[in-house]
Amino acid sequence: MVFSSLSFLCVFLPMTFLAYLAMPGMRSKNALLIIASIVFYAYGEPVYVLLLVASTVVNYAFGMVIGPVGVGRHRKALLVMAVVANLGALAVFKYAGMLVETFDALTGLSVPDPSIALPLGISFYTFQALSYVIDVYRGDVEPQRSYPHVLLYVAFFPQLVAGPIVKYHDIEQQISLRSLDVDEVARGFRRFCVGLGKKVLIANAMGSVADALFSQSPDALNAPAAWLAAVAYLMQIYFDFSAYSDMAIGLGHMFGFTFKENFDYPYVSCSIKEFWRRWHISLSTWFKEYLYIPLGGNRKGRLRTGLNKVVVFFLCGLWHGASWTFVVWGLIHGGFSLLEEVLPSRRLPRALGHVYVLLVVTLAFVVFRCDTLSQAGAVIVQMFTAWDLTSSSMVILMDKLTPLFICTFVVAMLACTPLRGRISSWLSTRPRLAPRARFLSYVGALLLLGLCLVSLSSGTYNPFIYFRF
Repeated sequence: MVFSSLSFLCVFLPMTFLAYLAMPGMRSKNALLIIASIVFYAYGEPVYVLLLVASTVVNYAFGMVIGPVGVGRHRKALLVMAVVANLGALAVFKYAGMLVETFDALTGLSVPDPSIALPLGISFYTFQALSYVIDVYRGDVEPQRSYPHVLLYVAFFPQLVAGPIVKYHDIEQQISLRSLDVDEVARGFRRFCVGLGKKVLIANAMGSVADALFSQSPDALNAPAAWLAAVAYLMQIYFDFSAYSDMAIGLGHMFGFTFKENFDYPYVSCSIKEFWRRWHISLSTWFKEYLYIPLGGNRKGRLRTGLNKVVVFFLCGLWHGASWTFVVWGLIHGGFSLLEEVLPSRRLPRALGHVYVLLVVTLAFVVFRCDTLSQAGAVIVQMFTAWDLTSSSMVILMDKLTPLFICTFVVAMLACTPLRGRISSWLSTRPRLAPRARFLSYVGALLLLGLCLVSLSSGTYNPFIYFRF
């Protein structure tokens, strides 16, 4: 990972925040954040800092020449060049191995794997940089004449390596003009602690069980163990990724930035379409704004709309990683999204809608989690056929169902529903209770931070899943 967790929490973040408060003006504050972001990235990826900086330089230059001054009819050609440059770099560093492996499988040849190390967070910062150039081309924003502003936008450390994907038109004004107040910092710190707790105390606990079960041969898992593996990963990936988003949003508030929400309780959805309005919102809206709508969206007939959706979900799956398991995961979601257009899924009772979505999402995440499609198929087969409940077959399952795991799983089940928001809404209608509840929430955040530090000091931390994307 970029920084060891304890180094980040105990050294890097406090020093950066205190130095930020001491800076006299916005220009010096931005300069500090740029330096901190470069140091943050360089700690884990010293060589690929050059790639990150080169990406910002290239896209800054494209923004300047694509802007409304002096290029006239060549603007579209320059935009195409910018897209090719960004996606070309992404293809080389992220997909070269997959392309060679697929080529070898199709042709029977043995072209050697280039074995290029994947730069941390390249998918996230590439999409952010493209967002800037496309916004300039569309005239949604003026070309930024200050290169440090573009560098800070792309490289800002809270969301650099695992999102959320921040679009330039959403943050342009904040780079130049923002302010801090005590309430904003406190709320940001609380949000950061909640995210850290979700990662360290829930996602890691779910992940240890999921990793142990998925590392087994599928034949060794009976149906209950296979379902436990699937459901544990379902919880792990949500709490892992939403935790990082919470931490990034919280840190953004602490430094005066407001990032949009990235998750909205996706597991309460009643359709796959609704799921994607709630899951990884920054990615789904990016694809909608910069790919689906430019392809024609739903304006060119049902057949073209279906094709556009397939393309978007194919690329969404591919964006997640250089493996056909990710592509199939994306196409599963795309396929069910298309089915919902032609089948009366909206007429399902809400409870059945929940069951349908959770089943599809869980099975799709099995494909997402497995190393190969054959492994994914074998695990799914075990989930529905291996109902051997003899004591010897239940050993693997019972070994994982510890009291700690069961308690954590119950907490996870409650935490992935809007229960907390409903409690907050209820408290807001009772003025006498609201201040006490707010005070207790900050005390709880400090307790969460303490528990996380204790857990991290034992060396049980696992890197965020989305670091590899």
